[in-house]
Amino acid sequence: MVASLKGSTSTQWDKLSRWHRRRNPLCAECLRQGRTTAATCVDHVKPHRGDVQLLLDRSNLQSLCDACHSAKKQQRERLGFNTDVGADGWPTDPMHPANRKM
Repeated sequence: MVASLKGSTSTQWDKLSRWHRRRNPLCAECLRQGRTTAATCVDHVKPHRGDVQLLLDRSNLQSLCDACHSAKKQQRERLGFNTDVGADGWPTDPMHPANRKM
């Protein structure tokens, strides 16, 4: 993940994640569920999987609390895909069954 990134990319991520959390201090998932919880980390809506452009894409970030971040990771590992949906209501992960070609 980010720990494996080299030099300036890691520095760029550190700056971007601090910038994002200052502007989005509450957990996005908790807010969607009507709760107010302080965010503890910055998460990529669509996993970057080493893609530096996606890693540093501001529109691909969300602030999450530890509980929501852990739950999201566990679900992704269990199912093999991310269940997040875009503004259009369609799953964003290409590995989601709805996005697989039959």
